[in-house]
Amino acid sequence: MTSANLSPTLTPAKDISQALRTDGFAVVSAETVAEISKIPLANLEHLRQFWEGLPRDPYLKDGGRYRFRRHASYEVKNNALTLVPHRAHWQSVDYNALHGGIERWFEPIQAKVMNDPAWQAVLLGLANALSSLKPVSTWFIEAHQFRIDTTDGIGRPTPEGAHRDGVDFVAVFLLDRVGIKGGETRIFDAKGSTGLRFTLTQPWSLLLMNDERMIHESTPIQPLANYGYRDTLVLTFRSNGFQDSPNRSQQ
Repeated sequence: MTSANLSPTLTPAKDISQALRTDGFAVVSAETVAEISKIPLANLEHLRQFWEGLPRDPYLKDGGRYRFRRHASYEVKNNALTLVPHRAHWQSVDYNALHGGIERWFEPIQAKVMNDPAWQAVLLGLANALSSLKPVSTWFIEAHQFRIDTTDGIGRPTPEGAHRDGVDFVAVFLLDRVGIKGGETRIFDAKGSTGLRFTLTQPWSLLLMNDERMIHESTPIQPLANYGYRDTLVLTFRSNGFQDSPNRSQQ
């Protein structure tokens, strides 16, 4: 890693496409996320309450109890957002050596979240921004609500380590940091040694990446006192269908 910057340079809305082309990533403020989504920032802030009470992730192979999540899948075509029937989250072992190769059925994102206009505006706003960079007929989007906590004394946002996700673009929104240290974001050029490290702290700030070019991870979190947690929203955008188990595609 050749570069270190704990307060990254922020990219304005008009420069996001160029930053993704040139650098492979953009770090975006919450205000710019609201601008892209064409809604007031306060409407986004309202969504943060829905990270309370997420179900525990039952698939962690390290035996940890620190990850909670919900999942949903969408298609965006002709500027229309469509929820698809609930489906498993699947990655090949090429992209997730720890949890790849298995169908993971997470609890669906709650209807009161998915029906919220601000939620829909974020997904459509990002899809539109990415379509200006890579025109596609349909975006296949997976949405993941995450809470990582310090129940075990340490929480691991990316237990699989530095990785790619096997999609076109990845969006990681910080929703909240409460009573923790750590949780530093690290991104690397997939074809070189260039890297950047920083810590997202503003609720609804965003790291947007070209997944073909960038490898990413987040460092473990530890409590400042007795307990802490870190909430994120991760959206992945793929242009050639969802990632599915080979067994499912043969059915």
